[in-house]
Amino acid sequence: MNGHKVLDAKGLACPMPIVKTKKAMNELESGQILEIHSTDKGAKADLTAWTKSGGHELLQTAEEGDVLKFWIKKA
Repeated sequence: MNGHKVLDAKGLACPMPIVKTKKAMNELESGQILEIHSTDKGAKADLTAWTKSGGHELLQTAEEGDVLKFWIKKA
């Protein structure tokens, strides 16, 4: 799956992946997809909860080695 924008949050600890995700989402139009790469294991729960609370849609998650990937569709 390809996103309209890719956010590299690798090496960042909580809460920075969420902070960077929020900033990146503000730059997207409704319906566009943000692809996030993170190495923070807590990001899975954090991004899932943040996506739900913001009314966005978590389309897909994947793990590739140490990297967690998320695709979020902007509401």
